[in-house]
Amino acid sequence: MKLHELAPAEGARQDGYRVGRGPGSGNGKTSGRGHKGQKARSGYSRKHGFEGGQNPLKRRLPKRGFNNVFAKPLTAVNLGAFAGFESGTTVSAKTLLEHGVLSKCQYGLKVLGGGEITAALTIVADSFSASAKQKIEAAGGKCAGA
Repeated sequence: MKLHELAPAEGARQDGYRVGRGPGSGNGKTSGRGHKGQKARSGYSRKHGFEGGQNPLKRRLPKRGFNNVFAKPLTAVNLGAFAGFESGTTVSAKTLLEHGVLSKCQYGLKVLGGGEITAALTIVADSFSASAKQKIEAAGGKCAGA
């Protein structure tokens, strides 16, 4: 197969909607815009969420709680993800990325207590849940801050 032979699958592409091409098309004259009014004019566009001057839904609904826009969410990993590592290994976010346990870890790592751990590992993370810390230390491992 060559580049000039490539084509989309049969029926995958439809012809564009051609307006203003005569009365036989069903979209002649006003081109589907109706008669007069702001929406019939050229250059018309409205802001997302605009409700014609009515107080928009976004502003009508009550605000709840506090949303910190500067928060850097940590990537959570359960203890079960550390099962494949041998005793005495130091495991960090970088190690987990290399082994394919994580696909990305943008801001840091938090270890949660889900699953079991048997190997004595030194786990380097930004944060640990209380149950995770307890299970790691019970298995003879250490919790180190990043």
